[in-house]
Amino acid sequence: MMGKLRVTTRNFLLLLYICVLMIGFLSCSTIPDGVTAVRPFNKEKYLGKWYEIARLDFKYERGLNNTTAEYSLNPDGTIKVINRGYNPKKGEWKQANGKAKFVGNDNIGMLKVSFFGPFYSGYNVIAIDPDYRYALVAGASLKLLWILSRETRVPDDIKINYLKIAKDCGYKTSDLLWIVHDK
Repeated sequence: MMGKLRVTTRNFLLLLYICVLMIGFLSCSTIPDGVTAVRPFNKEKYLGKWYEIARLDFKYERGLNNTTAEYSLNPDGTIKVINRGYNPKKGEWKQANGKAKFVGNDNIGMLKVSFFGPFYSGYNVIAIDPDYRYALVAGASLKLLWILSRETRVPDDIKINYLKIAKDCGYKTSDLLWIVHDK
């Protein structure tokens, strides 16, 4: 009996340790310090197709151009995400399907997105025009940033404004890749 009690206690402590680790992972910030998500945010106006105008490069989009993101509402209230890009070296399209959830209230542009099961990353709309035609999106760190548009170009005044916002937040805007849209 004493042996079983020890195993049960050890299992309980192991489970408690795992829970503490999970809470730590789940409570990680989805937005960089000093960066603020848009509020009020209108998810219905945000849905639809967006063209990636510029980005800080990262492994999942490396080498891609003609990149787009399309957002639609899932029946369970989450947002369906379809990211597409063209790899000119391989001559083929690449697509990733995921889902996004609001971190808190759905009138704040702070979401988390997953393309790999239970693993989420920050997706934060930090600037948007009143007509929801142009957006500045931050990831969970200062290494992830996107300028998005409903068209394949942005007006110079929007570009200048979004670059200033990003730079003021601490982003290294000189590292942005400006995306070609020719397909």
